[in-house]
Amino acid sequence: MHRVVITGQGTINALGASVPVTLDAFKNGRCGIGPLDIRDVDRLSIQIGGQVRDYDPNAEFNRQQIALYDRYTQFSLIAAKEAIEQSGLSFSGSLAAESGVVLGTAGGGMNTQDENYRAVYEEGKNRVHPFVVPKLMNNAAASHVSMQYNLKGPSFTVATACASSNHAMGQAFHMVRSGMSRVMITGGSESMLCFGGVKAWEGLRVMSKDACRPFSANRNGMVQGEGAAIFVFEELEHARARGAEILAEVVGFAMSSDAGDIVMPSKQGASRAIEGAIRDAKIAKTDVGYINAHGTGTAANDKTECAAVADVFGAHADRLMMSSTKSMHGHVIGGTGAIELLACIMALKDGIVAPTINYEEPDPECALDVVPNEARETKVDVALSNAFAFGGLNAVLALKAI
Repeated sequence: MHRVVITGQGTINALGASVPVTLDAFKNGRCGIGPLDIRDVDRLSIQIGGQVRDYDPNAEFNRQQIALYDRYTQFSLIAAKEAIEQSGLSFSGSLAAESGVVLGTAGGGMNTQDENYRAVYEEGKNRVHPFVVPKLMNNAAASHVSMQYNLKGPSFTVATACASSNHAMGQAFHMVRSGMSRVMITGGSESMLCFGGVKAWEGLRVMSKDACRPFSANRNGMVQGEGAAIFVFEELEHARARGAEILAEVVGFAMSSDAGDIVMPSKQGASRAIEGAIRDAKIAKTDVGYINAHGTGTAANDKTECAAVADVFGAHADRLMMSSTKSMHGHVIGGTGAIELLACIMALKDGIVAPTINYEEPDPECALDVVPNEARETKVDVALSNAFAFGGLNAVLALKAI
């Protein structure tokens, strides 16, 4: 089997429109969550989110492109550009045929759906734009990235709610490791911060009206965010042969299904995914120094995740660090695992662990080191990234410093 490394990363999210700006926010515990600036926000009971602010699509794309690109696709293309430029790769010939795209999203073109339902039902229009279907479909972002960069290998989209990005990156990892592909562009994107998207989530009654406080005893729910993060997964020898900078190595991946409840998480399901990633990576549990938690800020998720980590790691659970960057950028649903992978790479490459901000009161049921409020400088050799989705779908990635 081939070793898999990351040679490029890109992002746009509530913390910033690039990786350096986002990492600076992680290092300084800066929060990107604030009042929503969307149409009909006054009709919403939840009026905060991790919104990408001061974003002008006209500065990034021409009119013809904007007619084809939903906001989530735009985010994907912006993040992909940064990642591929950093990697130094150009795709032609056999490399193009052996490279592909696999991205995660839960809602796909939610803004396009919202705009066109409003046009038909509220404004009474009898016709919509001919590009509505190709603009809203969940595979739009993956398809446009493949066309933009001449990626002719496996290209598809994974939709597993809040675990979509991790599942997508896991599939990309498998493809490169198996030799099916030499390079895979992977990650995820989401933009649900429109009236219909937020209104739907309000119905679940899991949303906070003021802040995201993972693992804090006074937490009162999750906060939605939006954005994208994209990575270049590459076969190690191919990367070395061309002198590429290597950010980290992907060493393991595992998935599990709770097969239980559609919204309530299972400790056993989460534990199996964590155990599986460690086993697949062929590492000792004591090698793990940092976990980027799913950490949504809901009581059910936070307590279940902490219990699963305690079960898997035993005494070592008290010696590892586990933080939730959702406290800063919000829960980006299908794109969230990709944005959170940036924090794992930062811990491995720069020796800085992102904090869980807004932490105010210890919770005895979350009695782990959640890196409260301030980033921490320390050496990390192995990091895990957890994603546990509605539907009981779990996906965990293991990364190693190189």
